[in-house]
Amino acid sequence: MHEASLAGGVLRVVEQAAATEGFARVTMLRLEVGQLAGVEMRALQFALESIAPGTLLASARIEYVELPGVAWCLPCGQRSPLARRGEACVHCGGYQLQPVEGTEFRVSEMLVEDE
Repeated sequence: MHEASLAGGVLRVVEQAAATEGFARVTMLRLEVGQLAGVEMRALQFALESIAPGTLLASARIEYVELPGVAWCLPCGQRSPLARRGEACVHCGGYQLQPVEGTEFRVSEMLVEDE
């Protein structure tokens, strides 16, 4: 389950930001997760809930924003929505698709408090 390592990475990002900015806790954390990022959302939620106690994320509300997948179709040269890898282009039915959006996994926003 690589979502546990992703959760650990999110916590490290928060801890580094706290060390730089000097805040004591996070009240809200927003994560952007692309449909094509290969992340199982329920597993990520579980992993973050599991590591949060005793950390800067202990009382944080965590919001998840799922970003749609979009690919460039090599045969027809058009952009095609792509909910998951292996789907065909909606325009020509081709399978030679290069993802251009929806592979993101990032912390997009944090609301924080000082002590």
